[in-house]
Amino acid sequence: MEAPTDTGTNVLVVSYSFSSQTNNLVQALCSGLEKEGMCIVWERLVPVQSLRFPVGTVSGTVRMMLETFLRKRIPIEPLAPVSFDHYDLLILAGPTWSYNPSGPVLSLIDRDGQRLFRDKFVLPLISCRGYWRVHWWGLKFLLRRCGAMVPNVMVFSHPNPEPWRTIGVFLKLAGGIPEKKSWLAGKYRKYGHTTMQIKEARLFGKMIGKELAEGGTELHLLNFDTTIARP
Repeated sequence: MEAPTDTGTNVLVVSYSFSSQTNNLVQALCSGLEKEGMCIVWERLVPVQSLRFPVGTVSGTVRMMLETFLRKRIPIEPLAPVSFDHYDLLILAGPTWSYNPSGPVLSLIDRDGQRLFRDKFVLPLISCRGYWRVHWWGLKFLLRRCGAMVPNVMVFSHPNPEPWRTIGVFLKLAGGIPEKKSWLAGKYRKYGHTTMQIKEARLFGKMIGKELAEGGTELHLLNFDTTIARP
């Protein structure tokens, strides 16, 4: 197999992952980008106080859902200096928390948004249970307020149908194993994203890489709204 040609195109990926679902998507996305010769820097957001997954209790899960609905910020460690270098594209990846961007991502935007995103093309990647639109609209507003250009969005939603998807995620956060609940049998297959969705993320990476190699002027035309990503 031929090695990918280094195009000299630099991509910064900034991500936060609570349950590893976002990490799985980002790893695949970066693999696709690298196959098209993109140079990747991946910066993971690290909370000052580590967050436990699963939360482990029903009361703790309810409290977390309320706090995230109210857009509570989660302080994060400083970014590596390399994050503020020049990049041809920034990808901001993270989960939906109660209809909103995660607390670490909100802290990032508050603290570093102007410096990190101003006059940059930023492509969000959202990992969610299913209710992603409010997250997307709010995130786009915040990024544009920082001076970013936001041409498109990638959204990956859990493939289980409602209301079982919401019930399953709640049980998982509370420390349960929803896949093994007899009353959920046949309704809730698996927590998180599927193997097909991970492959789709890799394909999206290749699509983005090819577009960047050709100048990156038509990122807004890339079609990420597929039945695999958003079943």
